[in-house]
Order: sequence, then C-alpha cells, then structure tokens
Amino acid sequence: MIALGLFASLLMGLTLGLLGGGGSILTVPILIYLFGVDPLSATTASLLVVGSTALLAEAPYFKRREVSVEKGFQFSVSSFLGIYLARRYLLPSIPEVVVSTAALRITRGEVVLIAFSVLMVVVSIAMIRGRQPIRTEKSASFTKVLIQGVLVGALTGFVGAGGGFLIVPALVKLLKLPMRNAVGTSLLIIATNSFFGFAVSDLTATSIRWELLAGVIALAILGSFLGARLSTYVSEQKSKKAFGYFVLLSGCLILVDRLFNR
Repeated sequence: MIALGLFASLLMGLTLGLLGGGGSILTVPILIYLFGVDPLSATTASLLVVGSTALLAEAPYFKRREVSVEKGFQFSVSSFLGIYLARRYLLPSIPEVVVSTAALRITRGEVVLIAFSVLMVVVSIAMIRGRQPIRTEKSASFTKVLIQGVLVGALTGFVGAGGGFLIVPALVKLLKLPMRNAVGTSLLIIATNSFFGFAVSDLTATSIRWELLAGVIALAILGSFLGARLSTYVSEQKSKKAFGYFVLLSGCLILVDRLFNR
C-alpha cells in the first residue's frame, strides 16, 4: 500500500503541474486510504504538502512577473483569520464522537472527511464544466474582500485543501487581476495559507509520520515538474475534464464509504 501511495503522490504532483491546480484535492484521500493516516492528521499534513508544492509551482509565474504580491497579501491577511478560527476553534469544538447510536457512529474525523468528499464533488463539477467567463465588478469593497478571504481561509483550515477554485475567481472579480496574474497570485496565496494553517495546527493532537510526509512532498514536487513539461503536449481542457470525472468518482466513493459502509 505504501508503494501505491508514493506512486499516487507522484501522480498528484503531475496533475498539479499539468493542469495548474486541482491535484492537491487528492492529498487527503491519498494520506487516509493509502497510508492509513487518520482524517484529522491527514488534513494537517495535507497543508504542508499543498503549501510546499504550490510554492515550487509559483516559481515560473514569478519569473514572468505574473504575481501581484501586494494584492495577494491583501487577500491572505483576511484568509489567515478564517484559517485560525477553523484550526483553533471550529475543529476542536466538534465532539470526538458526534453521533453514537446502536446503528450509527460518526466521529469528528469522519465529519471532516465527509465535508472533504462534498468539496471534491463540487470541485469536480467545476472542472468538468470547464472555465466559465468571469465578469469583473466595477468596485470591490474592503468588506467583500474580507468576507471572501475569511471563507477561503476557513475552508483551507477545515479540510486542508488549497481552495484555488475559489481564490482565482475572487482575485479576478474583486481585485481586478488579469486571469494569468490571478493564477500566479493564487498559488502564492495557497502556499502562504497552507503554511499558516499548518503553523497554527495543534500538532500534539495529530500523529504525523514525518519521514513519510517528506517522501510525499518530494514526489509531489517531482511530479509537478514532469507535469509542467507534459503540459505543452497535452490538451489542458481534455485533461481537466477527465481528471474532473476521476475526482467526482473518488468523492462519491468516499461519501458512500463513510455514510453506508459500516
């Protein structure tokens, strides 16, 4: 299972490099189902994997000057609030055993995984439908940016996902960034948000295997470089749609497993 998990980590990174995003949604399922990590520890470890991979994927955008550090920082500051609230207050406030009856028992970890699988379904549908034109607003108030940032941060903190599918439209609509700059800036935000989320996590409540995590990160980064090279030969639209169906199937299987396979 470990060998399969390492291979899946390479494929996850390859998907990130090939599509410019989306692959990190597989990090939590890989850690749980192939490496046997418990759900809460998986969401924490995922933050470090996603942050490291996004940071390396950011390099080409910096080279091409397609990153708005100032606006990225503006968005990240509000995201930090959502991350902190989710990791320090929301997750610990959920009881260890949420439901316990003769027929059903749902733990806190399973609540997180169910929420994550729903997120996988939402993301997959967006990928299958393809990128839709994003209409920019005439003006974006500080309140709108704050609310969007807090929501993205809370999502990142709760399920351990980067949230790029929410960040890019927000940067275009609220902060008026061109699409390519929005993608580059989104990677910066994902990296900073993920590292911050990991930093404020209660590591004493998790069981992270550091040597395993280092291997997953290394293979994900290697895969992202391979994916970036393949991207010039493969149709992004077709690849994204095919991957979307795979994520949809995976999300549905996790939901069925957690809700009915007891």
